[in-house]
Amino acid sequence: HLVQDDLGQGRAARGVVCAMAVAAEDEQFATLKLPDGKEHKIKILKPQLGEELFLDIRDLYAKSGCFTFDPGFTCTASCISAITFIDGPKGVCLYRGYPVQDLCEHAEALEVAHLLLVGELPDAAARAKFEAEIKKHMLIHEKVKAMFANFTINAHPMAMMVAVIGGLSSVFSELDPSDSHHRWLACLRMIAKLPVLAAMAYKTSLGQPTNYPKAGLSFAENFLYMMFATPMEEYTPHPVAVKAINAFMILHMDHEQNASTSTVRIAGSSQANPYACIAAGTASLWGPAHGGANEAVIKMLEEIGSKDKVAQFVIDVKAKKEGVRLMGFGHRVYKNYDPRARYMKKMVTQVLGELGVQDPLLDVAVELERIALADEYFVSRKLYPNVDYYSGIMLRALGIPTSMFTVMFAMSRTVGWVTHWNEQLQEGQMRIGRPRQLYAGVKTREYKPAAPPGPSKPFVKMGSDAFVPGAGDFTKEQAEKEQGGD
Repeated sequence: HLVQDDLGQGRAARGVVCAMAVAAEDEQFATLKLPDGKEHKIKILKPQLGEELFLDIRDLYAKSGCFTFDPGFTCTASCISAITFIDGPKGVCLYRGYPVQDLCEHAEALEVAHLLLVGELPDAAARAKFEAEIKKHMLIHEKVKAMFANFTINAHPMAMMVAVIGGLSSVFSELDPSDSHHRWLACLRMIAKLPVLAAMAYKTSLGQPTNYPKAGLSFAENFLYMMFATPMEEYTPHPVAVKAINAFMILHMDHEQNASTSTVRIAGSSQANPYACIAAGTASLWGPAHGGANEAVIKMLEEIGSKDKVAQFVIDVKAKKEGVRLMGFGHRVYKNYDPRARYMKKMVTQVLGELGVQDPLLDVAVELERIALADEYFVSRKLYPNVDYYSGIMLRALGIPTSMFTVMFAMSRTVGWVTHWNEQLQEGQMRIGRPRQLYAGVKTREYKPAAPPGPSKPFVKMGSDAFVPGAGDFTKEQAEKEQGGD
């Protein structure tokens, strides 16, 4: 397996970063004044990058008897991590310090997977070894493959993915989370197998036979081959399609503490099997407010219909017309143009141009972006295109149906999920996730037994000749007449 020294160095580097985040050179405190006049000092934590300040409230209840109320965790950090940095106001996204758009331009997907997992880009030898290990784990256990035969023909591919990824835990059940090699093996397996399972889900939805990966193809090439090859037609991936899949994977590999990554971490905090943790993350990603956003963008563009109707759509959005929503704009974190969206827009133009695809939705999307970014209504609300805005158009051009969009997301985000799961264990951040709630239910009340029921209708034993009709029942003669017909 890759390399105990690399894992150790990566862990040490991450530990240093975490320590620097917690121990600022000049400690600062905020003071919380409580209604009873008492004061509580709250330590201020500073991250390695960024201008945000974090109030360390871990001892808040113990010292003050108070909880915080933060639905959706809009102002709450749940962990310390050294994987991805986002500066929302400035539109910056870094993987281990590297701008994500630079990695898309120059790196392969498995190089970036190595970067996220280990902390450094691999040299030539490490890259070859990592790629060889990934390919070794791309085969799917026949028992897992057989699960696909049990899904109905109209089963959503994400439903299949949630079930099958969870099913991996029945095959790979022996795992010691304290053993770094066991964790590494789990990470490799999931990165290797998710594209294969994704392609199998697609083939199952079509009723076509599944394809196994080929040793001579790259990671992105193999995915396209498994998706589109058939026994009657050999498939050779187009270079621009390979580049597009590679970029899509990199852009979606990680994005800090989003809903699905937080789900994986919370599941991991209970020391659940890692395959079950990734299945939980996949279920969270399935929602239209998270991984299904690019599918919602396609639906919106189709409803607009043509470029000349964009202006009226924008008017309807601003008027808050019922049933009209602007999809693919805005982000919980970014208050500037999403850097991933800039690169995705560039890739869409290149893919459609080189493949000779004419998609009228691209014209609609470009016109909508142009009008929105020139309108103070959207600019003042910091509504800029996000990565989902153009990604669906690119996937359509590659022949990938909308039902597979979220599966593509899950396949790519698995790299980030397993990296966070591994970091959580390495850094000992295993305090089980257990949020509190602000109770708004009924106050304490006394149980009072219900009144006994009234007399029941007579019971007729099946097969008995005795028939005692109740109100509304047929008599025996009427029943025999019904059975005999007219």
